[in-house]
Amino acid sequence: PVDPPATPEEGYHLSKDLSDRAIEFIRDAKAIDPDKPFFMYFASQAGHAPHHAPSDWIEKYAGRFDEGYEAIRHETLRRQKELGLLPEDTQLSPINPHGEPDRTGPDGQPWPPLDVVRPWDSLADEERRLLSRMAEVFAGYISYTDHEIGRLIDYLEESGEIDNTLIVVVSDNGGSGEGGPNGSFNEWRFFNGIPDTTAMTIPHIDELGTPSSYNHYNTGWAWAFDTPFPYWKRWAGYEGGVADMCFLAWPGRIEPQAKPRDQYVHAVDIAPTIYELLGIDPPGTIKGYPQSPVEGQSFAPSLADPDAPAKSTQFYAMLGQRAMYRDGWLACTVHPPLSGWGRFEQDEWELYHLASDRAQSRNLADREPERVAELKSLWFYYAGIYNGLPLDDRSALEQVLADRPHPARDREQYVYYPGGADVPEESGVRINGRSYAIAAGVEIESAAAEGVLFAHGGVAGGHSLYVKDGRLNYAFNWVGSKLQAITADRGVTPGQHIYAAEFRVAGKSEDPQMPGFAGELNLFMDGEQVGSDTIVTQPGFFCLVGDGICVGRDSASPVTPDYTAPFPFSGGTIDKVVVDVSGEPYRDHEAQVRAWFMRD
Repeated sequence: PVDPPATPEEGYHLSKDLSDRAIEFIRDAKAIDPDKPFFMYFASQAGHAPHHAPSDWIEKYAGRFDEGYEAIRHETLRRQKELGLLPEDTQLSPINPHGEPDRTGPDGQPWPPLDVVRPWDSLADEERRLLSRMAEVFAGYISYTDHEIGRLIDYLEESGEIDNTLIVVVSDNGGSGEGGPNGSFNEWRFFNGIPDTTAMTIPHIDELGTPSSYNHYNTGWAWAFDTPFPYWKRWAGYEGGVADMCFLAWPGRIEPQAKPRDQYVHAVDIAPTIYELLGIDPPGTIKGYPQSPVEGQSFAPSLADPDAPAKSTQFYAMLGQRAMYRDGWLACTVHPPLSGWGRFEQDEWELYHLASDRAQSRNLADREPERVAELKSLWFYYAGIYNGLPLDDRSALEQVLADRPHPARDREQYVYYPGGADVPEESGVRINGRSYAIAAGVEIESAAAEGVLFAHGGVAGGHSLYVKDGRLNYAFNWVGSKLQAITADRGVTPGQHIYAAEFRVAGKSEDPQMPGFAGELNLFMDGEQVGSDTIVTQPGFFCLVGDGICVGRDSASPVTPDYTAPFPFSGGTIDKVVVDVSGEPYRDHEAQVRAWFMRD
């Protein structure tokens, strides 16, 4: 991890930083060898959650979404037709096109409650204001990112590189539905299997788009941002999940053209297109190692000829849903991703003629059963080629917690040191559903000693052991929604000490509003208990793609508002921190704990 050069309060934003670094890298490369080509993969964080943007960019959109997502879709489709992006006879996909939430699975399983759109006219006024604000924040976020990408393009023009630079801009999926029907103040509730309510988020409306949030808009806006298509990200069988704009420019080689291209193109086709445009044949082996074959198909001919033949076939499989495209036709399964329905052999297959029905508004499966059977057979054929089996529709929480290869073996004790880089959560100790003890070897040198001893996670969820106001503290931030804090009943003293927090899991939480694992958290100073309370740890991870594990500071966002990150430890020295997940009671192996800090 790279520490940012400033804080959000000081004006830092990743989008600007990425553009600054991209310009710097190009400038440095050209300073060394002006004639050497460069390749840059500019991977913006937008428009993934959290949706953070400078307030002035958000306020540009104040009131712009007040009419609601259903109404805005009509105006969006009108403009799409005006620009020539869609045929004039394109229709809007209906809200909840399969009758959800009443549609059920093969064994009567409910439709996933997060994959439903609440009609705008069913919302209370304060809910409409909340969801409108979520859209304003997202619009400011995307616009600001566009502006920063524009700075990079401007630099290419100013430096004389633009004419000889091939530029491809594409999103990675449709609008995202992780916010569920109510939107979310913290997207990591979704990955912990915990639904949001508008009542929970409304008190935080003014924090949306700020560092204290990990916000995400609701499925209504995901659907609207995917106009005119049905559904959203994760839905591999529906255009709302996979259809995106792709912009390609090479000013010195390709003439600007007003007519959009209608050929069917997939993201895997970009690499072979670049190879063809550059006249490169990718090697079959590198240093003796066979390379995987290029799976896509070049669309370079269509850049010069709007009527050039399109690719004929594309295979899809994601999170339990399947689809197969062939020569203008798409067959897909009515199997919500992450639904846990199983019974894939009973999936209903739909059929759409995308060449004449871009919005998948007419299911033709009953009219053309032979074509459905052909596309189903093709799906299984390509599943064998592209490793599409076995199918997996487990829930988001189950997917996140699934065992995956790790760089190191699992162990009973994990040792972390001050001054090191943050350890990504997926590579560190896993505490969900387990008893654990955090022990820090510390030498207190000043009565003013304070700061973080150990932090894991951040504003979206996490826990922290720290010293403040002369006392040892432990905080567990449950999914960014409930802060559970314990403070020692006495102050810290000069000298060498072992400060520890131990959680003994008793079982699953019985509170339906706070799922996870309940137990007792005890604070220890040199083996003597100095604080205790019951807490609930969360079901899954804190934030796999953000705040990691660190010692002597809380990098990025703070676990608790009790301090301002990074709140580095001062007035003393941290030897190391050991996290024990053996399950043994802390007091039963206190001597062993002391031995941990005598080995170095």
